[in-house]
Amino acid sequence: MKNVTIKELEDLATKIRINSIEAIRKVGAGHIGGSLSIVELLAVLYGKQMVYDPENPQWEKRDRLVLSKGHAGPAWYSALSAVGFFPEAWLWTLNEGGTKLPSHPDRRKTPGADATTGSLGQGTSLAAGIATGLKLQKSESYVYLIVGDGELNEGQCWEAFQYIAHFKLNHCIVIIDENKKQLDGTTQEILNPFDLTEKMRAFGFAVQKAKGNDLIAIDQAIEACKKIEDQAVCIILDSVKGQGVKFFEEMAANHSVKFDNDAVQEATDQALEELRKGRA
Repeated sequence: MKNVTIKELEDLATKIRINSIEAIRKVGAGHIGGSLSIVELLAVLYGKQMVYDPENPQWEKRDRLVLSKGHAGPAWYSALSAVGFFPEAWLWTLNEGGTKLPSHPDRRKTPGADATTGSLGQGTSLAAGIATGLKLQKSESYVYLIVGDGELNEGQCWEAFQYIAHFKLNHCIVIIDENKKQLDGTTQEILNPFDLTEKMRAFGFAVQKAKGNDLIAIDQAIEACKKIEDQAVCIILDSVKGQGVKFFEEMAANHSVKFDNDAVQEATDQALEELRKGRA
């Protein structure tokens, strides 16, 4: 764990947010909503909590991150770039032919990526398997699993959660991004998740909660999880799709945004200017 100030984490979050938007806009369209809802989480993970070495991405003692909601790849790439895994210029090749940054993560292409994801639900099983291997090796490394709340429509998630809880894989920290929206509506409209806190507790997890834009609360939730030794752990983030940019937060269909008209371009320019001035 690194010794950093809140201001440093805020600056990192702003950089991740700006670069996520710029990368998606350059390619013309992309998953703005779900990328922005995990920006503060990524800032805390890569700015303070995670153990890693950008010079040696496959370092045996590193912590692992599995982004099961792979459509948020632009935010993850922006975080990896910000802490030195690869040059910022790579971000402007997002999803282009020959890029090392495809729209969804590919561990064969991107330095710092430990799992190929995108088919929703599958990252949960990947994380469970990685955590099992680390436990058998008596490793002290953590696995951070980021799952979307819409993604929980997939039954595979609940099979993996049951496995993680049964084997008390407490070093696999499950983080649910509860931004309350999915591809074509709200989670309550599509398939009501009901009370996720009680559901995870019923599955055997110790549950922490934090606001998705609260760096201190996220950090404290992770710290609380690390103190639990005999039970699976979960953090539920109360986030907003498009988080941190009012224009994107208020868009009805903000799962994927097309930058194909002047109104969207102008609003994006204004949002980026405000972010750079610290008014977001």
